[in-house]
Amino acid sequence: MQNKFSFVRKIMTVTLGATILMSAFSVGQASFIPTAAAAVSKADRVVSLALSYKGRITYDFGTRNPSRLIFDCSSFTEFIFAKVGVDLKWGTKYQKYAGHYVSKSNLRKGDLVFFDTIGRNNRAINHVGIYMGSGKFIHDTPSVDGLAISNLSTGFWSTHYVTGRRVL
Repeated sequence: MQNKFSFVRKIMTVTLGATILMSAFSVGQASFIPTAAAAVSKADRVVSLALSYKGRITYDFGTRNPSRLIFDCSSFTEFIFAKVGVDLKWGTKYQKYAGHYVSKSNLRKGDLVFFDTIGRNNRAINHVGIYMGSGKFIHDTPSVDGLAISNLSTGFWSTHYVTGRRVL
C-alpha cells in the first residue's frame, strides 16, 4: 500500500511541476526565459501597442502630447517604447544613436528604422518608424495625419531608407 502512495505522490509531483513550468512559459513570466526569447516577446508587444493606436493619434511636427495622443514620428516611438520599459530620447537626432546598428537585411520586429525624407542623397535622418517584420513598418506620418503601415521594400520608403537600430 505504501508503494502505491509513493508512486501516486511521484506522479502528482511531476504533474504539478510540469503544470507550473508550462504555465510560466505560456504567460511569459518565467525568470529563466532566455534573453532572445524575451526580446521577441517585447518586440511583439511593441508592434501590438503601436498598432493599437492606429486611427487614434494625430501627427504634428515637433509635438509630444501623449494625453491628447498628438505626436511626431519620434515622440510616437518614444511613447511606445516607454510602455515596454525602453527609454528613448525624443528626436530622431537622438534615437538614431540608440541601441546598436542593424543592417536592412537583418531587421527584426521592433527595430527602429530611419529615413531621409528630403532625399538629397545626404542621408540626413529626419523620420523614424518601427519595423513590424515582413518588410513593413509602422510610423506616425503627416501624409495620413497619424499612423501608417508602409512597405520598406518598394516605393518611396525603400529609396529613402538610411539605417536600422535595435533597442530591444
